Amino acid sequence: MKGKWAAGIQPRNFIWVLKERLAISERPGGYGRSHRKVRRQEELIWLRENGFSRVVSILGSPHNMVAYEEFGIPASHLPFGPHDDPRDALPPIYEHLRAWLGAGERLLLHGEEVGDRLLGVVAGYLLWNGNLDNGPQAVTVIEHLAHRELTATGREIVSAVLDVVTHGHP
Repeated sequence: MKGKWAAGIQPRNFIWVLKERLAISERPGGYGRSHRKVRRQEELIWLRENGFSRVVSILGSPHNMVAYEEFGIPASHLPFGPHDDPRDALPPIYEHLRAWLGAGERLLLHGEEVGDRLLGVVAGYLLWNGNLDNGPQAVTVIEHLAHRELTATGREIVSAVLDVVTHGHP
């Protein structure tokens, strides 16, 4: 069946962070009890049809990883768990993002939802990568893109990344 469904559906809460290069969304198919296999398939079709070369998951668990590969979309699981120290966990994630983007890949980065953790991670990436100059600027840019305020959790992640950028981390 061709038509409007042939192109799939855009993942929920999809946001371009670096236009045409790096986007974020909630986990394809939804999260928790709202996860639906058919919706995941439709969203993966959309990602494939829109030229995404890799899906990057920061979930603590490997949910959906096999489904991405089965759909022909390379996927990488770079967990950032709720108890992980951002100063230790994020620099290796950022190195991978930088390498993939530098190689011309088009990435979708996701957590369970587009909440403070994911927004803090991408704000921190923009700061760590030198796209932005300071923590308040990173917070402002992400709040503008997400159309919502970054609360304490996201701001703490940005602060931890700023600490790494300015002082290194033991």
